[in-house]
Amino acid sequence: MSYAAPIKDMLFVMNELAGLAEIQKLPGCEDATDETIEAVLNENARFMAEVVAPLNVTGDVQPATWRDGEVRTTPGFKDAFRAFVEAGWQGVQHPQEYGGQGLPKLVATPCTEMLQSANLSFALCPLLTDGAIEALLTAGSEAQRKLYVPRLIDGSWTGTMNLTEPQAGSDLAQVRTRAVRQPDGSYRITGQKIFITYGEHDLAQNIVHLVLARTPDAPEGVKGISLFIVPKFLVDADGKLGKRNDVYCASIEHKLGINASPTAVLIYGDGKGEVGPGAIGYLVGEENRGLEYMFIMMNAARFQVGVQGIAVAERAYQKAATYAKERVQSRAVEGSNRPVAIVHHPDVRRLLMFMRASTEAARAIAYVAAAWYDVSHLHPDEAKRKQARAAYEYLVPIVKGWSTEMSIDVASAGIQVHGGMGFIEETGAAQYYRDARILTIYEGTTAIQANDFVGRKTVRDGGAVTKAFIAQMRATQAELAGSSDVDLVAMGRRLGVAIQAYEDAVDYVVAGFGSDIRGVFAGSVPFLKLAGVIHGGWQMARAALASAARLGRGSADADFHRAKIATARFFADHVLTTASGLRDSIVDGAAGVLALPAEQF
Repeated sequence: MSYAAPIKDMLFVMNELAGLAEIQKLPGCEDATDETIEAVLNENARFMAEVVAPLNVTGDVQPATWRDGEVRTTPGFKDAFRAFVEAGWQGVQHPQEYGGQGLPKLVATPCTEMLQSANLSFALCPLLTDGAIEALLTAGSEAQRKLYVPRLIDGSWTGTMNLTEPQAGSDLAQVRTRAVRQPDGSYRITGQKIFITYGEHDLAQNIVHLVLARTPDAPEGVKGISLFIVPKFLVDADGKLGKRNDVYCASIEHKLGINASPTAVLIYGDGKGEVGPGAIGYLVGEENRGLEYMFIMMNAARFQVGVQGIAVAERAYQKAATYAKERVQSRAVEGSNRPVAIVHHPDVRRLLMFMRASTEAARAIAYVAAAWYDVSHLHPDEAKRKQARAAYEYLVPIVKGWSTEMSIDVASAGIQVHGGMGFIEETGAAQYYRDARILTIYEGTTAIQANDFVGRKTVRDGGAVTKAFIAQMRATQAELAGSSDVDLVAMGRRLGVAIQAYEDAVDYVVAGFGSDIRGVFAGSVPFLKLAGVIHGGWQMARAALASAARLGRGSADADFHRAKIATARFFADHVLTTASGLRDSIVDGAAGVLALPAEQF
């Protein structure tokens, strides 16, 4: 089945929920006109459907291969990547002065979603390159920005993020890779990095590794980590490629999913290059501030991984809906002359509505977050920027954590719609499930997102950002309650109960953080899931109100808006209703989590 981007829903969310009109007024967004945005999205949809999506299954069955330190990507990837960068898609969000298009993140986000839906394995290379670009734009020197960023945007080079090591896992305080300063100001890097996405490949002329390492006199722990640029090939000031650096791909991993994406083990300083022992690297910013800089890449990647969850869920939904309308099996429960397409069976309808509603809710949260990002960077008022930055940073772990957990549930439901055929690889439904499974793990597991959400995003300001969101939710609830539409009134009742559950959980987390921190963290993942459910329900309610208003004005696209209201009603009745149970797990569930001593497991 071919991928068809949900352009209509994307534009609806951008306009009605994310406030596109206000983003277009920000300084630097003058080129983001309605006509330009629609043209960009439609062309992106065409490109992804015709060039990238057809390689999705190919990559699953013909994954990247490693031999003697070199990696060959899936047949077709190299040509598709060249077409991707030549069309300018790597630079949608990046500054025009470096060769990008300079469009807002709110416009870049649907482009990212379409790329990820088309081919998750392929999309990981541009994703990591985006993160490298953002890190260099923020922390790199002017010379580093001028040398590296234009070539990363035009696809001559790609970027990676080198964090973890075999002994470290997610605990970056354990990083042991060494960086020794040389007389010329460069550093010699030695060590091993694992799980490096596109750490070696044949798509571009050069690979720019951003590497966390320690200098010999660095403090212990995360405070002693520095960030270095380590190119695969050394480059001169004009960007001309020189000697092969001493960074070598020892192997690539064999994985459950995203098979076409080479996940590399990289060895630094094994003497295999042309520069002598020790890879040559260049400090980014100041020594011992590497983790701070790397978080720029990590936050960019975490948001994009959340969008990956939405993208995989959308692709799984499209496949399941198509199959359900084509597969004829069993008579209707109310009786029929002959077997019917399974889309007519109530439980298949329930599964499809769950897939559709969950995906649309997650999309709305992510696009709203993208708009906050644009305000945080571009608004002329410093107070507005600060408020927007707090809102965006609060939403990132929800986008990453909840959307990716959701994608596994949606992909699993897609297999269930297919029945036994869903368990057969040839139908393709299983690939989405396998691919989605990594999303809750890389760029920080759901528990890591949840711990960040509790400690840094909720407790640190005493719940102030959360309470500001809750006030807006209650305003939406009041608007629903005042409606004459029975569906909207019903949604208002569901939303009101869920808001109270959210507020109870927030109060518990803030109050308990100092007195029962283990109890609070025992419920951190349910707390994050509750936040996703309530924010998703809120955005779906806002969507329903917007569609009802459009219908009241005699919209020419009545079917779309009636479907929006119906989908929001389903979310309220079947997903938002889980809020009270999650609240109980958070507030009262720690005793059960921590009851057994470690020896009994």
